[in-house]
Amino acid sequence: MKHLILIVLGFSIYACSDAGKSANDEPKKPTVIPRYEKSLVIAYYTQDSLKDGFTYYKREDQAVTKKQKAFEAEMKRRSKELEDYVRRNDEKARSGLLSQNEIMSIQQKAQQMEQELMQYQQTQGAKLEEESVKKLETITKKIETLGKMYCEKNGIDILLIHGPGGQLNFINEKMNVTADFIRFLNDNQASIEKDLK
Repeated sequence: MKHLILIVLGFSIYACSDAGKSANDEPKKPTVIPRYEKSLVIAYYTQDSLKDGFTYYKREDQAVTKKQKAFEAEMKRRSKELEDYVRRNDEKARSGLLSQNEIMSIQQKAQQMEQELMQYQQTQGAKLEEESVKKLETITKKIETLGKMYCEKNGIDILLIHGPGGQLNFINEKMNVTADFIRFLNDNQASIEKDLK
């Protein structure tokens, strides 16, 4: 009988400890308080469309692209000039038309031309890069400022940017305000021109 009482008592203790254990082992869920207002208005615009539709963006991008092409053309011209100089004088040297002094002088000039080319690439390339970054910052400031004005005017609480590689996997097309936002940007960008300089 003592054994039976001990077995029953042991089983009861085991059952109680197991029950308490399973209640405490459950992972606790974070307390999330949903904050949803039925009047919350969310809209988005496609980022790629701004480059094509926002006149200021297009103009600034074309100016940078034009300078980039001019820089590349000048690099190509200088590289070709160096290559032609080396090739022309290499042919003369092989034909035995140049003295040792002339060859040394030609090599020095070729090295100088190469250094000038590298210097031009570094300084002008850096200037072009800096100018591009500044223009992009100005464009971004304009879009942010005008985006705020657009949202206030149209009662939009959140204006998202949608584009390839972005953070939005899907957003309903009904929320797309791209065409209207671009029209607003073009109509109002001149009004904030002086504020952003």
